[in-house]
Amino acid sequence: MNIMDIGRICVKTYGREAGRKCIIVERDDDDNYVIITGPKSLTGVRRRRCNIRHLEPTRKVIEIDEGIDDETLLDVLESEGLTEFMREHVRIRV
Repeated sequence: MNIMDIGRICVKTYGREAGRKCIIVERDDDDNYVIITGPKSLTGVRRRRCNIRHLEPTRKVIEIDEGIDDETLLDVLESEGLTEFMREHVRIRV
C-alpha cells in the first residue's frame, strides 16, 4: 500500500489552499501527481491535479472508488463522521 493511495486524507502545504485538508481521488499517469478534492463546498479545495510534494498525508484513509464525484464523497465523509475533521484548518510551519 502506497502512502499516497486513493482515499488518503492529506493537508495542502503550498499555495492559496495551504493548511486545508483534501482527499486523493485518483492517481495521475505521472508518479509525482495525484487528483485531489476537498470537496470545495466542505473545505474550499477544488478538484485538481496536485504534486505529491505539496501534500502532507495524515493517518486517516477512507474507502472510496477511484474518481468518486464530490456529492458522493460528501455522503461518505458524513457517514464516517469526518466532516468537522475535514473543515479544520492546519497551521503550516514554514
